[in-house]
Amino acid sequence: MKSFLLIGQSNMAGRGFKHEVPPIYNERIMMLRNGRWQMMTEPIHFDRPVAGVGLAASFAEAWCKDHAGEKIGLIPCAEGGSSIDEWSLDGTLFRHAINEAKFAMEDSELAGILWHQGESDSQDGKYKVYYEKLSRIFNGIRRELSVPDSPFIIGGLGNYLGKVAFGAGGVEYQLINDELQKYAQDNGNCYYATAEGLTSNPDGIHLNAMSQRLFGIRYYEAYRKKKHIDEPLTNEKELVNQCHNRMNTSAEKTYIALEKFTLGKISYEELVKAFSQ
Repeated sequence: MKSFLLIGQSNMAGRGFKHEVPPIYNERIMMLRNGRWQMMTEPIHFDRPVAGVGLAASFAEAWCKDHAGEKIGLIPCAEGGSSIDEWSLDGTLFRHAINEAKFAMEDSELAGILWHQGESDSQDGKYKVYYEKLSRIFNGIRRELSVPDSPFIIGGLGNYLGKVAFGAGGVEYQLINDELQKYAQDNGNCYYATAEGLTSNPDGIHLNAMSQRLFGIRYYEAYRKKKHIDEPLTNEKELVNQCHNRMNTSAEKTYIALEKFTLGKISYEELVKAFSQ
């Protein structure tokens, strides 16, 4: 099984509202939780009670389309609100991510690292040292996990920042994006995915659910093509629709029914009926 480490802050963890997009269920997409691989459901992260839709689900669904019969594992380690300083090599978040990745690598191959962070550093001139700090983190991950060639996919910050609500303080988001792009261009096996045209929740800082789905497709295209995605994909909405409209397998239907029963959304009789189909 191929696995991917998910790190950064809340837009990697996901804050999209679940009711705004169809769910993605795929028995070939696993997530690491409590030391075990289990079938992915959203939220993939539980860094906060408000965790929701993130970009990793559509990334993984797109990956599955290109890798018939193979499984993909997601390693959720993003932390909402975290600054780049909190990802320093001697910090808790870095050490936790390394430990989780090493655990996952006992029975999977780490195929890439997905990073999204920067909202917390989009003010007070913090962009001036962002490149250097990002370099230390990425080099540290590759060294600690012995994956010198593992690709990093890094996403840009949305241009809705610096305007309203909780995102109003992020006035230097474009300067952070410049540093992210520069890092991706300067370093091998690192690819940038733009957030151009994506929109936020009413809070002005978190990507909404559909934008997260689109972002995941862009991340995957950067990974698949090993190139920077500097503008929205012409067919990205169609690709998201394919993620949403894939026919579920019998095992997935059983899982969905059990989940609904456990949440009190269907009766026991309806559950039994679903199992018999």
